[in-house]
Amino acid sequence: MTKFSQYNFNDAINKSLKEIHFDEPTPVQEAVISLVNKKKDIIVQSETGSGKTHAFLLPAMNALTKDQHVQLLIATPSRELAYQIYNDTQAILKNYPEEYNAFIFVGGADRDRQKRKLEAHQPQIAIGTPGRLWDLIRENDLHVEDVQRYVIDEADMTLDMGFLNEVDHITDKLPEDREMMVFSATIPQKLEPFLKKYMHGPQRVEIKNNNIIPKNVDNWLMFTHGRDKKEIIYQLMTIGEPYLVLVFANTKKTVDEIYKYLRNKGLKVARIHGGLTPRERKRTMKQVENMEYQFVVATDLAARGIDINGVSHVINAEIPTDLDFLIHRIGRTGRNKMSGTAITFYEPGEENKVAEIEHMGIKFEPKDIKNGEIVDAQERDRRDNRKATQEKLDTKLVGFVKKQKTKRKPGYKKKIKKAINDERRQERKVRIRQDRRREREARRNS
Repeated sequence: MTKFSQYNFNDAINKSLKEIHFDEPTPVQEAVISLVNKKKDIIVQSETGSGKTHAFLLPAMNALTKDQHVQLLIATPSRELAYQIYNDTQAILKNYPEEYNAFIFVGGADRDRQKRKLEAHQPQIAIGTPGRLWDLIRENDLHVEDVQRYVIDEADMTLDMGFLNEVDHITDKLPEDREMMVFSATIPQKLEPFLKKYMHGPQRVEIKNNNIIPKNVDNWLMFTHGRDKKEIIYQLMTIGEPYLVLVFANTKKTVDEIYKYLRNKGLKVARIHGGLTPRERKRTMKQVENMEYQFVVATDLAARGIDINGVSHVINAEIPTDLDFLIHRIGRTGRNKMSGTAITFYEPGEENKVAEIEHMGIKFEPKDIKNGEIVDAQERDRRDNRKATQEKLDTKLVGFVKKQKTKRKPGYKKKIKKAINDERRQERKVRIRQDRRREREARRNS
């Protein structure tokens, strides 16, 4: 079994690893660290929570020199993820001499103050969001002509959020011989032209997780039956003694509704979404980290990259429009091999979405709340597998079936089957239209 002590990291890194209780590398760290040491361009595909950040930080920081210029540049799509990487970097730099520095550059922060800081001296490590990094590079405040290693973290999210143009400009300003590392949970086809343009014979690393949901996470599915989801969430939060609950919704509007409902119920709850100012989001994250809140309601902004320690429960109040985000949401609990519970709600008409999720390899345990307790629920498939004549049909169709059976004319079974299939097709069309309408409304509200 590999140990971090086998990598010949400098004394400062080894001491920091001991302090943060890092002993054995994760699979992605084991696969990537040796490649970074060889200065190979790499494309790494690995799930959220797999340890990607330290896979590039540790070897890149081990190669730093005291020279006062940017040697490691890290671009990440969200402020929250930038701060998370910055905090991880500071935890390692803690035992370095004072000559080593990491600066963070994100939108919403005082740009003039950042410029003054850069005038005083350039850091060895620069971490930031693409927009702010490009502004500072373009105006010649941040000097990147000597960058040795360049990291694009959460590349698929960078693409989704429309930052690829800024990342393109940044990459174009870097030295030709720099090492480039791209990390992502998925590698979309739209990203390939960018990778081909800037990377030199990259080595691809894909860490497959046969268990998409870790064994230490209980993954529950709850059918809401048209009940008030906010009330169900409140019940789940007050059953037992959850350590820290993270509730996800698809839109800012829904987050605000759940947040207000829970506050009115007397719970001390925080919210995180893109409608808050950067200062508000930063303050809230700090308060959550300091355990000032036990309950947090958030949009998917919080699902990618943010490492809120100690999340015992994740509640998906809505199935995300992009089903891949469900994996990122659930990945917020069960970190560092601790146990966790993920609970996903679905409502009438969403059975097809649940089936899609199950097709991705995610297995659920059906649960329900009865008399203030969580109990096993009926398997979802039992309803789906009933015989066609037992299914709930339109009133006219029921009459048609009875009439055809009574007449016993030749071919009556085919007529019944055709009528049932026609009814099902019509229901599917209605469901698809409803789903598309809901998705459009969700996109407008997010």
